[in-house]
Amino acid sequence: MTFAHIASSSPSHLSGGLRAGSRIGRRLAHGAAALAATAFVLGSAPAHAQLTVQISGAGANQYPIAVANFESADPQGRSVADIIRADLNRTGLFRLIDTGDTPLSESAVIGFAAWKTRGADSLAVGSVQRRNDRYDVRYRLVDTVQQSQMDGVAFSSGSNEMRRTAHQIADRIYEKLTGDRGIFATRIAYVLKRDNIYELQIADADGQNAQTALRSREPIISPSWSPDGTRLAYVSFESKKPVVYVHTITTGQRVPVANFKGNNSAPAWSPDGNRLAVVLTRDGLSQIYMLNADGSGLRRLTQSPGIDTEPTFTPDGRALLFTSDRGGSPQIYRLSLDNNQVERVTFKGNYNISPQLSPDGKTLLYITRRSGFQIASLDLATGNELLLTNGGRDESPSFAPNGKMILYATSQSGRGVLAAVSSDGRVTQTLSVLNGDVREPTWGPFLNY
Repeated sequence: MTFAHIASSSPSHLSGGLRAGSRIGRRLAHGAAALAATAFVLGSAPAHAQLTVQISGAGANQYPIAVANFESADPQGRSVADIIRADLNRTGLFRLIDTGDTPLSESAVIGFAAWKTRGADSLAVGSVQRRNDRYDVRYRLVDTVQQSQMDGVAFSSGSNEMRRTAHQIADRIYEKLTGDRGIFATRIAYVLKRDNIYELQIADADGQNAQTALRSREPIISPSWSPDGTRLAYVSFESKKPVVYVHTITTGQRVPVANFKGNNSAPAWSPDGNRLAVVLTRDGLSQIYMLNADGSGLRRLTQSPGIDTEPTFTPDGRALLFTSDRGGSPQIYRLSLDNNQVERVTFKGNYNISPQLSPDGKTLLYITRRSGFQIASLDLATGNELLLTNGGRDESPSFAPNGKMILYATSQSGRGVLAAVSSDGRVTQTLSVLNGDVREPTWGPFLNY
């Protein structure tokens, strides 16, 4: 839940600009007053509304690579190379060399000089063979300059696992060529509103294979992934007020973990997955509390005369960053959990909210109000700030688990869409659903297979 969400139902000492800062805030105020609520779990039911992706920009340096069609007699097998190429293309870091229609298997004899002449410094080849109800997927990556093999692996995949296998191969290629871990096999979560129904959806990082985890007639906000990717914490209004739930993805089991008097909002997982920071109004204004992931062991963390909200843990779990208006305008602060000391972190501009830390803890993301609402990144060591977006109604920034891309919500033609920007601001993506309003994105962690 953003600072604007809290402000929409908070005392009148907050400025009108804060109260009007988010159209979601207005929507939530209506949802909180609703007299009837129904939510139901759909488990892994298909969402039937895939995200489409538009890409612009390119990285400072691009890796020229050819990804040949994988040899396969099966139509599904022939799509593997297409998925790999699309994954690499979305990053803006790769220049894809045309390979023509002829497939190349992993056992093919490679004419290194010919591929180098065509401009490819590396080449990926492979094959897909169906064996009863499984697929045998093999891939090989070669360096055409050094004329050597860089990588090779075989997968055994079910028919419903082929996209994931293709993403995993793209991850291996990305890591071999860039040195950074790939994020194509990770997942994202977001809220889709269609026909006055709110859906909590989980999709692949490319927006495909979307599944509905929860559907409700009342708002769902602030989804947050557990560090192991097995659970989502979120806020649901189905009980006539905001309540924090923890939802186990594989089983669909959901448990209310913060249902105290007043508002319960803004859940954030500790790095070990054992605790949640939440925002409660049980004692008056919004303040930050800590509790165990099962809802026990409630402990208040902040004591201020203003609004404290939007907590997020540092990677070492020893501190929280959060938004507060304790200094007169919303800024980002750091709370040490060792000694309860609070220090201000942001100083540029008079409106900075929604803190998110990079996985290495070195870079802070936030929403700043300059030319509209923009995403800014702050190098915590140098204090250098970079504006990553051009302004508008940008919200809810979330780092990819490798820290190289940022997912966020924005508005396009009056409709909520998801977007992504590289951490250096050079590459942008827009992900949209034609018949829905998409908001509240969060990028999941690396998954262990």
